[in-house]
Formats: sequence, C-alpha cells, structure tokens
Amino acid sequence: MRFLPLAGILLAIVMVGIGIWQITETPGSVLKEEPPTVVPTSTPGESLIVTIQEGQTAQEVGDKLEDEGVISSGLLFRVLVGLQGYEDKLVAGDYEFEKGTPTLEVLERIRRGQTAPLVVVIREGLRAEEIAELMESKQVVSAEDFLQAIKSWYEFDFLYTKPYWANLEGYLFPDTYFFNRNMTAEEVVRQILENFDQRLNSELRQEAAVAGLSMHTVLTLASVVEREAQVPEERPIIADVFLKRLRRGMPLEADPTVQYALGNDPASVAEYGYWKQDLTQADLEVDSPYNTYRYTGLPRGPICNPGLDSIQAVIRPAQTDYLYFVAKEDGSHAFAETLEEHLRNIELYGGR
Repeated sequence: MRFLPLAGILLAIVMVGIGIWQITETPGSVLKEEPPTVVPTSTPGESLIVTIQEGQTAQEVGDKLEDEGVISSGLLFRVLVGLQGYEDKLVAGDYEFEKGTPTLEVLERIRRGQTAPLVVVIREGLRAEEIAELMESKQVVSAEDFLQAIKSWYEFDFLYTKPYWANLEGYLFPDTYFFNRNMTAEEVVRQILENFDQRLNSELRQEAAVAGLSMHTVLTLASVVEREAQVPEERPIIADVFLKRLRRGMPLEADPTVQYALGNDPASVAEYGYWKQDLTQADLEVDSPYNTYRYTGLPRGPICNPGLDSIQAVIRPAQTDYLYFVAKEDGSHAFAETLEEHLRNIELYGGR
C-alpha cells in the first residue's frame, strides 16, 4: 500500500480550504468574475415571500432569490446545491426570508421545506362561519372548504361523545395558529383538533367525567358561558347558575342561544351580523332547538367555540346559591338567589 507524503496531504488540505474560501467569501472568485454590485430590492431586515415552483432548477431558484434581494449571488446558491447534492431535494412552496440571509441557511430551509407559515388568531367566542371567513381572509383555505371539512370525522378520543350529525362547532379551539401554505382544509382542521387535544389535559377530562359531564355537554355549556360572560371572574358563577337551572329543569333563557339561532338565517345575518345585539320579543319566540327561552335544557350543540377559561368554568364552577342574573351596562352581571330579587335587579338595571 502506498501512502501520500505528508507534504502532499498538507497541500491538499490547504487547497480545499482555499477552494471553500473562494466559493463562500471572496469577490472575484470562481463565483464572481468581478466584485458584485448589489442593488437592494428591500430594506435590511424586511421580510420577503419567495415562491419556489415545483420542478424549478437550482439555477432558476438561485436567480429568483438573487432578484428578490434575499441573497447576493444566485451562482453561489447553485454551486452550494451541487456541493451538497441537493439538486433534486429543493422543496416547492412559499418561503419567508430576510434580505441578507446567509446563502447556506436559505438552501437548508428550502431543502427541509420550512415554508413561511400563515398566522391565524382564532378569538374566543367565534362561531364556525366566522372562523371559516377568517381562514379565507388569511388565504389559508376557502370558507366553503373549511365548513365542509368540519363536517368530516376525525379520530380523536374527545370526539366520541359528539353526536354523529353535529359538525365541529365548539371544538375549534381558540388560539394562535401557524399553518403551512398549501394545506388542505382537512389538514387545517386536524391541526386545530390536535391543539385541542393537547390543551384540554387528562386532568380536566377526568374532572368532567367525575362530574358526569360528557365533553360535548361541557363544550355546549361553555359556549353559552363564553358568549354571556364579559367579566372573566364571572365565568364560574354564570356556569354555576346554568348548571343549577339545568338540574332543576329551569330554562337557561340565555340571549346568545337566540342570537345563534338567528345567525343560521342568511337574511338576519345580512342585516344584523351573526350576533344580533338588540333582541325583540319576536326573536325570543323563534322556533329553534337553540332557543333556550322556548326550550328547556341545553341547546342542540355549542353555539360558538369557547376558550379554556370558559371550559374550566363549567368543569370547576363556583359554589353559590344564585339562580338568576341580569346584565349591567358595563358588561358585568347582577346575580340573585330568588325571583323577587331578580325582578328588582331587572327594574334597576334593565334587561331580562
């Protein structure tokens, strides 16, 4: 076996080092025949969305990144692709970069498919249609596709008590989401449900089971609490009032359930939005399984998508003797133990 002289080995190492330095650092090297003159296409630190199309070559991608101002040399990008053996590993998609991002970092993100996320904030108390419109406005998926996707079945334990006919109203957990671009509506919904599965821990689920409450019952009542409570501290009290009224066979008489019923009428939505504020006596008499003035018990299902605080309020309600409450002008409520006291509060604060 023959060995290279030590001097030869050292020379090879030096040459490799010089080659790398020329490729990555030196103006006028093999990558640039003359020092580059970069014309900024964006201000430093500005985020740029660059779309990589399926089937684009390393040269095309590098040229696009250079044209957009992300990197200074498309040729350097192409050389690095060749050195790394990534010619067939560039993942199509929409990527978000800052101007001046190191070329090797840009390449690695494209190879790994780390596309720019679409950020969507789902607020507590929105109904499914409002979330669908939000998804469309953020260019995640169309509202129509989203509403169709929430009718599908997804394999999660917490869905086992959901009636087969019900969509996922109530299960679309409010939170800040980062969706990959080009996701299907089903993938979007699954990501939301996975978050629900993580946020409602086993302790809360066990507490609900011990209290004799199915997850669908919890979410249905929590959705009413979510729309009723304007003061966070009142959530457990309102939940306690509703739970006692249910046990005694008293109607909930909750305005948000009537608003939800009216929100299923396109004509009403066109005129008043999804949550009509000033309800009339005729509104309170609308024939709907969601109208808790007309029908005792819980509404047919959740009327919105409640947050964790409202869900916890139902599972861990306050312990009071209240059976009634009426809203004040500031959004808080006056609570009462007897009907006589409640009627006095109505005279004092108005409302029902």
